[in-house]
Order: sequence, then C-alpha cells, then structure tokens
Amino acid sequence: MPKIKTNRAAAKRFKRLASGKFKRSHGYARHQMRTKTTKQKRKLRSGVIVTAADSPSLRRLLPNG
Repeated sequence: MPKIKTNRAAAKRFKRLASGKFKRSHGYARHQMRTKTTKQKRKLRSGVIVTAADSPSLRRLLPNG
C-alpha cells in the first residue's frame, strides 16, 4: 500500500502541537497595516488554536505532521 502524502499547502499554514491540536496564524496581517490600530496588529501577531470542528479534516491533510 502506498504512503499517504501530506498536503503541502496545509503543511505551510498549520503546525501540530504536542497535544495533537493544530495552530494557525491570523489572516489580514500582510497589507494595509497602517490603517489598523496597534491593538489589532498586536493581536494578529499571536497564533490561534484551530477549532475542534476543523481538526478532523486537518488530520487527513497532515497525517504525519
């Protein structure tokens, strides 16, 4: 049986934590930063845990990650 391939697009966007959960970064953090407040930009810097509803689909995309 062939190996399961990792989805490379997902591998660049998500990281699996030691607990098995996935971490992602925020969107809207690349362009037009001058119009955003300092508070908004500070919150965009931190990572976020992916919701439990989306985790099963990520496990299929990232079998080894």
